[in-house]
Formats: sequence, C-alpha cells, structure tokens
Amino acid sequence: MSERLNGIEAFVAAVEAGNFALAAQRLGLTRSAVGKSVARLEARLGTRLFHRTTRSQSLTEDGQAYYERCRRALAELDAADAALEAGRLTPSGRLRITMPEVLGRVLVAPLLLELGAQYPELSFDAAFNDRRVDLVEEGLDLAIRSGPLDDSTALAARPMGHQWMGMFASPAYLAARGRPASLEALLAQASAHRFVGYVRDSGRPPWQFRDAKGQAVAFTPSSQFDFGCNSLEIAAMAAMQGAGIARLPVWLVREALDQGRLVRVFEEPQAFGYAVHAVWPHARAMPLKTRVLIDLLVERLVPALAVR
Repeated sequence: MSERLNGIEAFVAAVEAGNFALAAQRLGLTRSAVGKSVARLEARLGTRLFHRTTRSQSLTEDGQAYYERCRRALAELDAADAALEAGRLTPSGRLRITMPEVLGRVLVAPLLLELGAQYPELSFDAAFNDRRVDLVEEGLDLAIRSGPLDDSTALAARPMGHQWMGMFASPAYLAARGRPASLEALLAQASAHRFVGYVRDSGRPPWQFRDAKGQAVAFTPSSQFDFGCNSLEIAAMAAMQGAGIARLPVWLVREALDQGRLVRVFEEPQAFGYAVHAVWPHARAMPLKTRVLIDLLVERLVPALAVR
C-alpha cells in the first residue's frame, strides 16, 4: 500500500510540476527516484501514463483519466490529514531518532532536551552512532545523516548544511615541525609530519579536498595514522596536545580555535564539507512531533554548521 501511494504521489507531482525535476524538489526526493517510482506505477498498471521526449512530457489519454482520479483521492487524504492534525495543538508521543555520534551528542542532543522541556507530552528514543539504519524497517521517525544520501522513494529529506572540514594542528606542533602553506606543500613534506585521523571499523576514509577548480582531491597521509581512533573528539584532543595534523569538522574545533589551542594549518582553495540532512519516512502528512524538531534543527543546527 505504501509503495502504491508513493507512486501515485510522484505521478501527480510530476503532472502538476510539469517535469520530474521540479516534482522531485517538491517531494524532497531525487529526480531519479521520482522517475523510478512513476515507471514502477506504469509497470503495475500495464499502461504508459506519459508521452516522453528529451525535451518534454505530456499525459497519455489513460494518464489524463488516471490523474483526475488520483488527484481527487489525494485531495481526500489531505482533508483527512488536516482534520486529524487540527485536533492536535501540541506535539506528543515518542519520537525515535538516530544520528552520528559526535554531531548528535554535541549539537542535536541539547535541542532534544530543550524540546522535551517545552513539550512534556513528547518523549524520545535517541541513538547516537555512525551506522546507517533502515528507518522504515526499524520503525524510526527521523535520522540526521552526514554524507551522500541513498536514492530512495521511501524517504524524504531536508538539507541542514554541511560539516565543513579543515586541517588543524596545535601551535606547538607547527612551531616544531613547520607549517605547510598548502595541500601541495603538505604532500611534498608528508614524511616530515605526523597525522591524527578518524578510523572506522571498515578502515581509514581518505581525507577529501577541493582544488581551485572545484575538483575533488583525496589524500591518504600514510599507511597508518600516527594517532588513529574512532572518535572525532579524541582526534581533536590529540591534535590539541601536539600529536599531529588532523582533518576535523570546523564546528567541532571552533572553541579550540578561539582559545588558540588549535590553528588552521592552511586555507583551502575551496571549502570541502559533508552534506548534512534530516531524513524521515516519506508520508503525505508529517507528524507534528517530527515537524517541530525539524523546525528547531533549521533554526539552530543550520547556523551551528554554517561556520567555515
């Protein structure tokens, strides 16, 4: 039933928006996800709903008749959602959320506590880990995700900004080892430096950069970090204590930068960051408990991540 409704909603949005790209923006999905959803709907119905060319799309005769019925059905669902929502004046119930460990604990957890104090009938189950879970399968209401999103018709998403990255070290370390003026200089002098890095169970992700033209550049310092760990906070602590150069989110070390315990090693031609999204199971009406949290994330998490 869920997939049937998803396909119908994507179809109606594509008709009313005029193309799949605009429909995707309205639904918070990718263009590919909308196209696949409509294709599955056509396969299930056994008929073509759109005439498509490289420059335009228009409804077939069957598509026009099906659209009229779907539009009326969705209007009834909207009316039912609105009637139910009108009876809810305050958020209530249990909100199940998952998020990356450090970002969640430092930036999101205080917002959950604040929201819980504001709405006593709202409670939370919060998981802090870097594992990506299936929201629908595990019955979760919301996830905060850092990095590329999977192409899914079952999920909707809202951008929250980026975790902007930088190269940082302690003043004492740079005074002793020298301060590279650029990534190219660091590459040339890599053997003279020590590196602190974040290590996942699956291995060491390379450090990502963008050159002056915006092209992606990856750098893996050495076969092993001089200090590797599975905690960004400990990596930041190690860098502050002079263990080496670390690639860290700017928001995480902002206080250490202000206090002079860390300095930025060099300015990058273009900032590199991992996109952060709030992700939730796609539905025509977002539950009030989810909406109030997303509104608070937009108000407070987005500016917290904006610093570069």
